[in-house]
Amino acid sequence: MIRTFAPIFSILLALPVAAQDYPNRPVKIIVPFASGGPADIYARFLAQRLQDALGQSFVVEDRPGGGSLIGTDAVAKSAPDGYSLLMMSNTHTVNESLIANKPFRFS
Repeated sequence: MIRTFAPIFSILLALPVAAQDYPNRPVKIIVPFASGGPADIYARFLAQRLQDALGQSFVVEDRPGGGSLIGTDAVAKSAPDGYSLLMMSNTHTVNESLIANKPFRFS
């Protein structure tokens, strides 16, 4: 009997979590490259579509420098709540093999 009702009970406990609204405040999309470049343009295109679909502001913030390490570090050290997003590119793949002592670590 416990095997039958335990999964049902755990699902019922998780229902309030599923009912939370996201996003309920503006979301930042951090671009670790200069404004006007391909990543910035795509981030702005994506932000507009997300804003239209979800009804919340998506703000693009450019943080260039350090071979994309400055902006990426800002996102890596932000709260893990989904309100700071990173516009990645193939630079991040290359940085994994070229830069040994990054201020963050993706796992």
